[in-house]
Amino acid sequence: MAKTSTSINLLRNDKKETIEQVINWTVTIGRVLVIVVELAALAAFLYRFTLDNQLSDLHTKIKQEQAIVAYQKKNEDTYRNLQDRLSVASTYSKIAGNNVKILKDIVSFAPNGMTFTTITLSPEGMEIGANVDSVVPLSVFISKLKSYSLIDTVSLDKIENKTSNSTISVGISTTFKTQKGVSAISSN
Repeated sequence: MAKTSTSINLLRNDKKETIEQVINWTVTIGRVLVIVVELAALAAFLYRFTLDNQLSDLHTKIKQEQAIVAYQKKNEDTYRNLQDRLSVASTYSKIAGNNVKILKDIVSFAPNGMTFTTITLSPEGMEIGANVDSVVPLSVFISKLKSYSLIDTVSLDKIENKTSNSTISVGISTTFKTQKGVSAISSN
């Protein structure tokens, strides 16, 4: 029987071990990278499910809010219509208050023997149709109109003697004074 001898080598073979260590290190790092990438993909997948759930909830909430808005639309239209009418009424209320003051003042200027047939107010002026018994009340009325603070000019447009009922029919036009582009009667 032949004896085999065993040899003891105290020197290491560095080339083989270095390559094995690099391969072991690369495989270990590769495994770690694969695990990290899989965990990131799993986290993104789970995050997408939460976002889809939130999106679904938001769509449901939007549909509910749209139903509420659609239900309240009629009330909103009624409310806006009322607001518009109140605004217009407020504007005309202010104008009417000014018009009433002017009309009261003009009527108070009328002497005995004078009756009004028409009074037309506009933002620029006023037209008056009246019947007078004689010229004296007419001249008194015109002088009072000329001295009125809101009237700028007064003109006697028509004068007609009606012998059938012994009256004088007159047409008087006035223009209002303006202050900085605003007339005595606002047209708003």
